[in-house]
This record gives sequence, C-alpha cells and structure tokens, in this order.
Amino acid sequence: MEESMPDTKRIVIAGGGRIGLRTARELADRGYEIVLIEKEEARSEEVADEYVAMVLQGDATAPSILAQANLEHADAIAALTDEPGTNLAICMEAKRIAPHIRTLARTGTGTEDEYDEIADATILPQELSANTAADILSGDEVRTIVGTHHNLEILEIKVAEDAPVAGHTLAEISLPKGSLVISDRNRTQIARADMELEPGEYYIVGGEPDVLDEVLNLFRG
Repeated sequence: MEESMPDTKRIVIAGGGRIGLRTARELADRGYEIVLIEKEEARSEEVADEYVAMVLQGDATAPSILAQANLEHADAIAALTDEPGTNLAICMEAKRIAPHIRTLARTGTGTEDEYDEIADATILPQELSANTAADILSGDEVRTIVGTHHNLEILEIKVAEDAPVAGHTLAEISLPKGSLVISDRNRTQIARADMELEPGEYYIVGGEPDVLDEVLNLFRG
C-alpha cells in the first residue's frame, strides 16, 4: 500500500453502514484520504462503487486487517459499527498498533464510561451524524471539550472566512435555540452582545446535540 502524501491526512473508518459511508463522503469532500473497512462482502462492494474511499473487506477487530489500513500513517480512526463492544475492541487494537492515532467510537447508552481510557471521543447513535463525526475526526477547526455522550456539548470552533457569522457581533446573528457562544478561545472574555466573531479565530460554543449541525454550518459555512 502506498503511503499518504505528507500534506494529506488519512482517516480510517470501520463500518460501512449508512453513517460510516456518509462520514467517508463528508471527509473526502474536505480533502482527506479515507480507508473504509467493512466486514460484509456485499456491502463492501457497494461502498467501493461510491469511489470515496479505499475499501478493505474484513473484520476491523483483526490485527491483520488494521495492518492493511496502515494505521501508522493515519491520523484518526472511527469505529462506527452497530456493535459498541466491537467498536471498543477496534479502538483498543488501533491504539496498540498506533498509539498516536485519534479514536472515535460509536457507543450504546450506558456504555460510555467503558470508553474513557480507550477512545478520545465517543458518540451515541441518536447523536450521530456524518458532519459531527467528521468534525470530531478532523480535529482542525472543531475540538470537542465536553464529549458527545453528555446532554450538552462544549466545542472549540474556528470561524471560517466565508462563514455566515464571520465579521458579525452576537447581537447581529441568530443562533439556534439550545446553543450559545461562551467565550473566546483563551477564556479571557465572556461572550457579550457586542463580541464580534472574527474570521480565523476560535470560540468556545455550547450546544445541545440536536442543534450542533446547524451551529457548525453557521461557523464554518
């Protein structure tokens, strides 16, 4: 397998279901190199036809399959199968092979605490969207401060140059109900109505899971 170019981030996705494929599409659109692992042969062929990822057919809990994904040269892995236990095993094995790799695991209600020392971020099925998963995996413009298994998420978000909120004060924009800007990145200024959201700057934002996609679209365009 050829190694990634130095300026191209590689992300591995385990699970080629609906969310796994959508996450692969979202990341591919952002310029990432995607390796997708799918256990079922028929489904892996369907995913391969999308031409958004290099597809490996096999069990992602198997060291031999993860070795084919070249984790040493990957930046992150998302375990997005339907089985929380399988996702835990994938993250554990990935960390063993490549300790530097960022891990995201799809969990089940009541199992989140099992992942605290294994996965860098967790996400529940009812909160799982391709955009949210992609944002957590990319780690460039959005960083999760309070994990996705909480009722309230706290994120550090960079304002894109062409974002709808760029250059506007909080008084001039309309954030969705259930979200708010808390402070600037360094926590030196509590957000007030006259705070201007500057392009290229980071802000601490809180939001309920069901409005996060809308908030991210406002900050990232």
